[in-house]
Amino acid sequence: MTDYQTITAEDTVLRDGSIKLHGPDGFAGMRRAGQLAAQILDDLAPLVVPGVATRALDDFIRQAMLAAGAVPATLGYRGYTHSCCISVNHVICHGIPGEKSLKDGDIVNIDVTPLLDGWHGDTSRMYLVGDVPLKARRLVEVTYECLMLGIEQARPGNRLGDIGAAIEAHARAHRYGVVHEFCGHGVGRLFHDAPEVIHAARPGTGPLLKPGMFFTIEPMINAGRPNAKMLSDGWTAVTRDKSLSAQFEHSIGITEDGCEIFTLSPGGLHKPPY
Repeated sequence: MTDYQTITAEDTVLRDGSIKLHGPDGFAGMRRAGQLAAQILDDLAPLVVPGVATRALDDFIRQAMLAAGAVPATLGYRGYTHSCCISVNHVICHGIPGEKSLKDGDIVNIDVTPLLDGWHGDTSRMYLVGDVPLKARRLVEVTYECLMLGIEQARPGNRLGDIGAAIEAHARAHRYGVVHEFCGHGVGRLFHDAPEVIHAARPGTGPLLKPGMFFTIEPMINAGRPNAKMLSDGWTAVTRDKSLSAQFEHSIGITEDGCEIFTLSPGGLHKPPY
């Protein structure tokens, strides 16, 4: 996955697993999809409260996407039957919405991906439910910092490993574990594409970053050890030591002098408290 193509007026479409480079139309499409995703997460903020069932949040997300002319990319994806993923406390990622209600003190990641006009706006954000202990709040804050430090490294001339190295260094400075089993990914017209974006890596390694690359950065940071395990449902990943886990995700595009974040919050609700 280290072959590259020259940007043309149209988005490059490859079938050999190499990293696509996108032109202006791709950036425009990802802006629209990304802003819809971010607006939905903004609109969720007052709804994520003690007593709400995660299924109700999933219903809200599905209706918001359909009303905007989009569809949930997760609905039907590899047999998944919901419009988002909702991961609570020690759930690392891919938590399945259901009848269980959120409780005071929970920390929650909500991951949404509207498919709008053929483009995927993939993003997730943490929410604090009621009165959250300081230890959990700090994990959430550091996880957001990890994301943004990774994004600072997303610029032409750097390598993909520089992103993961920045994330891992910050997490380790706070004695947190970086999950290795899951990673960011290329995004655009495909939900998951090349490259894989590892969140714990050595600087100066991996593919060279070039203008037109689209991918997600989505570090999953554990308060304890980094190890994950899958539950029997085949989707839900949890911390092996039952420690808390947090995650933030943005979709970005590499530009000539840095990167563009497609999924910035329209209301400035980038991290809790909202």
